[in-house]
Amino acid sequence: MTDAVRDLVALLDLEDLDVDLYRGRQPDSARPRVYGGQVAAQSLVAATRSVDPEFAVHSLHSYFLLPGDYSVPIIYDVERIRDGRSFLTRRVEARQHGRPIYYQTVNFQRPEEGFEHQDAIPSVADPTEGADLVELMRSGGNKEADELGKEWAAIEVSWLGNSRFGLEPDPSRPAEARMWIRLKEGLGDDPLIHQAAFTYASDVSLLGVSLAAHEVSPSETLMASLDHTIWFHRPFRADEWWLYDQWSPSAHAGRGLSIGRVFTRDGTLAATVAQEGMIRQRRPS
Repeated sequence: MTDAVRDLVALLDLEDLDVDLYRGRQPDSARPRVYGGQVAAQSLVAATRSVDPEFAVHSLHSYFLLPGDYSVPIIYDVERIRDGRSFLTRRVEARQHGRPIYYQTVNFQRPEEGFEHQDAIPSVADPTEGADLVELMRSGGNKEADELGKEWAAIEVSWLGNSRFGLEPDPSRPAEARMWIRLKEGLGDDPLIHQAAFTYASDVSLLGVSLAAHEVSPSETLMASLDHTIWFHRPFRADEWWLYDQWSPSAHAGRGLSIGRVFTRDGTLAATVAQEGMIRQRRPS
């Protein structure tokens, strides 16, 4: 296990304060606000600790309310909304300085048999043919690239391209991006750690695809996640390459909507992610 993976696993290991009440630690970071994937992943861990192990998470829906503060821990308060025979529902409130900064609603399901179909994986290049995402951000003038590189040290990203660079233009989808992602070795075999680590990584690039149709660099925009949703379709390991096939169906009124399909290398559709965020052109100072 690398130091970066060990640090991520420790970040996801919440401190029990009381029944359904947890405290999440913070990494060292010079960024002005907490990385959204961290809050989402820690909330998922908190919610999962309140359910029987025979139930598996199948979806989470969340809203980012206020920027998180790296200087103090985050408190996670779990509310048990529903306990049914097939489905369970939990709501998690993340708090700092006495105020909620994030809400997450999580649904769990007892495994069962049912109808089966899925989208096919698109034809893409191998992970070895992609570029390092942080290096691309650095070369593009993103001032947070170095700090993000530290926070994402447990993640490998092989960027294949977007609608303006590297991908064949598709008039029906003017804003697309594709990349392979995996967590570095050392996550172990606990399914919760893989789900939480995937949740952490799912926020790496999704909102940025909403700019892929525009002649603008992310370094020239103000971007902030507003909500984040994940549907977990089938089990998979977060430390094995998964394709993040992303597109943005709409940008309007200072907001961008992005959707991502997650495929394993054998073509299994493992998850679908959606996020809407604020995207604004920076005004000259």
